[in-house]
Amino acid sequence: MLAETVIAGLLLASGAVAAPAPNPLELMKRAPSPGVVIQKCSNPGMLALAYDDGPYQYTSQLVDILDAADAKATFFWTGTLYGCIYNQAAAVKKTFASGHQIASHTWTHGHMGSMGASQIRTEMTKLEDAMVNLIGKKPAYIRPPYLDTGGQFLPTMQSMGYKVITNDVDSGDWNNQSPQQSQQAFQRAGAGGNGHISLMHETYAGTVNTLTPWLINWAKQNNLKLVTVAECLGDAEGAYQSGTFTPNGQNSC
Repeated sequence: MLAETVIAGLLLASGAVAAPAPNPLELMKRAPSPGVVIQKCSNPGMLALAYDDGPYQYTSQLVDILDAADAKATFFWTGTLYGCIYNQAAAVKKTFASGHQIASHTWTHGHMGSMGASQIRTEMTKLEDAMVNLIGKKPAYIRPPYLDTGGQFLPTMQSMGYKVITNDVDSGDWNNQSPQQSQQAFQRAGAGGNGHISLMHETYAGTVNTLTPWLINWAKQNNLKLVTVAECLGDAEGAYQSGTFTPNGQNSC
């Protein structure tokens, strides 16, 4: 006991202080694993607005609505679903410059579960090339079309380092649900617990002009922060692949 006291005194006298024990909660926090399906946020008090199928004619307008509310969102984009992505270059660059997360929804919006690994890689790399040409970044997040995660999709995403997102709140806009019906889906999900990842589509005027403003107000009333998917997973720095990428100069599909 005397020896321990002497050692402790010497450490204090020399200015050496033992490092505090790590917080167990911090140790539990880990970046999302590639190739593993993630449905909802890992942090409470957040709502991740996530829009599929763009870029489209409403993209710029949607960004304006979000920016006016200081809200962030994630855009899962395709290369050719609604025309060539390069035809929406101005909207793409505006979205990225506004601090929203750009993620992959594949090049052609096909069923990934029925494709081989090579074809899946082509779907991903063609979208990557377009993003490098337009914003200088490669996405690190993917939401598969039709939420199809079967076949070779997940193993391929793991090998490519992609974090796979689905959702835990479905607006139903793709299934002819009105904005008012979509609102009920969020109300049923509630604002408690860890935050939600939504499934919405920027290709519907009602989602952009009616549902999104309602969600902004609903989040405010419930003290929810509107964030990107990466941020709601504690992975804001991992939204894009690391490295410096060189555009290839392509500007058409």
